[in-house]
Amino acid sequence: MDRRQVLKGAMTGALTLWASPLLRGAPQTSAAAGVKKVTDRVSVIDAGTNVVVLSGGDGLLLVDTGAPKSGGKLTAALKGVAANAKVDTVFNTHYHVDQTSNNELFSMAGAKIIAHARTLQWMANDFWIPEELRYEKARPKEAWPTQTFFNKDSMKAGSEQIDYGYVLDAHTGGDAYVYFKDSDVLAVGDVASPVRDPELDWITGAWIGARVTAMDLLLGISNERTQFVPGTGPVMTWAEFKAEREMMEIVRQRLFKQTRAGDGPKDMLEAGVLNGLTRTWKDPYKFLYSAAKGTWGNNNKLDPDVV
Repeated sequence: MDRRQVLKGAMTGALTLWASPLLRGAPQTSAAAGVKKVTDRVSVIDAGTNVVVLSGGDGLLLVDTGAPKSGGKLTAALKGVAANAKVDTVFNTHYHVDQTSNNELFSMAGAKIIAHARTLQWMANDFWIPEELRYEKARPKEAWPTQTFFNKDSMKAGSEQIDYGYVLDAHTGGDAYVYFKDSDVLAVGDVASPVRDPELDWITGAWIGARVTAMDLLLGISNERTQFVPGTGPVMTWAEFKAEREMMEIVRQRLFKQTRAGDGPKDMLEAGVLNGLTRTWKDPYKFLYSAAKGTWGNNNKLDPDVV
């Protein structure tokens, strides 16, 4: 057998592996750069942040649209998922530009964008950022959700049952989950943070108490075989998501105690609120500043003895 035949055989074997059905719960990287298969119908594209792709129906369905300047990479990766398929539906898990940067790209091509009603409010209006002493300008109208919901809803995409709903004040004031029921994949945006520091967008109402409650809700609607897709980072198992929830519960208890004592973020940092946990924070003061704003804003929910 000459070298050409050897190479031909190796290529045939590689193509067979790429095209073979993928086992549930075993994410694999496909031939398209940056595309990871989660199930036979659900993929995750790294577009600076995670973009979840459902294929198999008449068109593609996305959850989030990636970070700024990722449009070219995302478009190329989508062709690797389904060369001729058009994106007809997009979900936004929240309003942050890191997850919604390419909304315009798809809405102008005819896709509908679904998000919580409060996500539309934060996209459609200027708002003040106290830490930076400036206004954040509203997003262009083409980026706005075209369809909103308030509590929860469901739909079918091909043969896939999709449930989606509101997770109150977990990361922002308008967080949403998208649950691909038949594939058993749950997209949760930045309510999960396996690689980034957890973020509490306190100016929109997010706080630590709501985050833990939201994580309980997500664990309750899923099961031990469910795969969780965070806003950034690797796909998580149910057990990994539960472990993050348990860590956040420890943080919640410590924050409540410090807030009841009248402490601010500097006091919390010096008291070691984030010490001895299963992870370390890249910027612990930034997290504690937002967390303290949230707990002080919700002091009536901490304990009856708060004055």
